[in-house]
Amino acid sequence: MGGITRRTLLSAAAVMMPAASAAQTPAPPGAYLYIIWPNDGERIKGSFWCRFGLRNMGVTRAGDTTSGVGHHHLLVDVETPLDPNEPIPSDKNHLHFGGGQTEVRLDLPPGDHTLQLVLGDAEHKLFKPPVLSKKIRITVFR
Repeated sequence: MGGITRRTLLSAAAVMMPAASAAQTPAPPGAYLYIIWPNDGERIKGSFWCRFGLRNMGVTRAGDTTSGVGHHHLLVDVETPLDPNEPIPSDKNHLHFGGGQTEVRLDLPPGDHTLQLVLGDAEHKLFKPPVLSKKIRITVFR
């Protein structure tokens, strides 16, 4: 096989690769993610409901590739920035709501905590630009 033919086949194969794996999902202009409750600076006794808000986009389940929709992830006491090229981690500090949930009952240990919402695309990756809420600080006491 000649060099030109081989290059042509490789170029054609690259064009046929799924774009989703190579690039971030675009976020619609004006997408706005926020925590409805608790408020920044809130002092909370015991467990509590955390409620999520989203404007100019829709909430869906993980895996849904419809344009303009995503699903929530709640970051609890996370200081390290997320990698836009990797799925959002899933652990006790990175809570996934892949069923389209818009609230969660949290039972955090007493003390100071931070909460931040992040909207994930079908593959649990950040949108471009990222759709993030303001990071809030709360104090939990018993």
